[in-house]
Amino acid sequence: MTDLAWIDAALTSARPQAIGALLRYFRDLDTAEEAFQEACLRALRTWPAKGPPRDAASWLIMVGRNAALDGVRRKSRQTELPPEDAISDVDDVETPMAERLDGAHYRDDILRLMFICCHPELPATQQIALALRIVSGLSVKQIARAFLVGEAAMEQRITRAKARIAKAETPFETPGAVERSERIAAVAAMVYLLFNEGYSAGAAEAEARAPLCEEAIRLSRLLLRLFQMEPEIMGLVALMLLKHARAPARFDADGAIVLLEDQDRGLWDRQLIGEGLALIDKAIRHRKPGPYQVQAAIDALHARADRPEDTDWAQIDALYASLEILAPSPVVTLNRAVAVSKARGPGEALAMIEPLSAALGGYFYFFGARGAFLLQLGREAEARQAFDRAIALANTAAEASHIRLQIDRLTADAAARAVR
Repeated sequence: MTDLAWIDAALTSARPQAIGALLRYFRDLDTAEEAFQEACLRALRTWPAKGPPRDAASWLIMVGRNAALDGVRRKSRQTELPPEDAISDVDDVETPMAERLDGAHYRDDILRLMFICCHPELPATQQIALALRIVSGLSVKQIARAFLVGEAAMEQRITRAKARIAKAETPFETPGAVERSERIAAVAAMVYLLFNEGYSAGAAEAEARAPLCEEAIRLSRLLLRLFQMEPEIMGLVALMLLKHARAPARFDADGAIVLLEDQDRGLWDRQLIGEGLALIDKAIRHRKPGPYQVQAAIDALHARADRPEDTDWAQIDALYASLEILAPSPVVTLNRAVAVSKARGPGEALAMIEPLSAALGGYFYFFGARGAFLLQLGREAEARQAFDRAIALANTAAEASHIRLQIDRLTADAAARAVR
């Protein structure tokens, strides 16, 4: 691994903890981010020669804090410097404020940072976008792709969120029990988007982005310890575990996507599957269905099928129908159409997704699914057009390669018919 590669991996891994601690020190999002960026620049200058520190996060926190304090002093040359306790916590272990929170439950700076970013002063979309930017360090472009919006629009959303927090003089403490319950939905959504950012990476990026999935699972387990009787958090953890269990089988040796029905199920992580199945079974017993539980139940049906042909597509269709009621969206309907194609045929599935063309006109998977349904129906010219559009919208080389295989199949079939 090159110097830049391991340094980038270390900085990415340490970011949430370091930003959380710096925010605890300075009570200002921009100051915390700037301090972390300055620490990263110093790491890039010193780590290649001296090697990595024993604890990268602690090093970044110390260097970032000192850099920010130096900046405060430089800006205050003409004025009296505020008291030290007004701009910084000097206790390197635990501040008195942290000790006042609910015991060990809230000593995790990352969780505290998540709750601050998901403050109810912000609209839900701004909460999630800001948390993804601050907690995980995702770029504006990456977050915009997750939300299916333009990059400029997402930049404005994040800027407005920061400004709103600053204007409201939001207290940078972890909320009490009532506020925690109110914010949990936004925090859960942010964690799942973080997981998807790692899970949706192509084969070339899968190893580098896997920590995002693992961090999302870690954070979700932390949430579950705090909300042990909340079935939706159980469903969230189960959903991510069941998806992550399939990671070893999702790409072939050449980095091409392997569809779920073609995956070697012997490569699936049975320990993660067992944990996920136990959690979703426990959540369902609460009889308080929610979107994460339904999605986890769908993945549980895939996990329980020893062979692709054993998959209960009719039940998956029914679960997606429930999800359309709980969390309606064009993407949910598109996913349901795949189940419908298996249970009732491609004709009905195609009819289901045709009204989605306007909403999903820039979505790779829409044209990939449409092309597959058209191909099954023998409408090859239309299928080729859909696949061409899918390639143009592909986010990764693996996605484009998968569609090209479909086009190659069309070409081979046409050549075979010409010979006959």
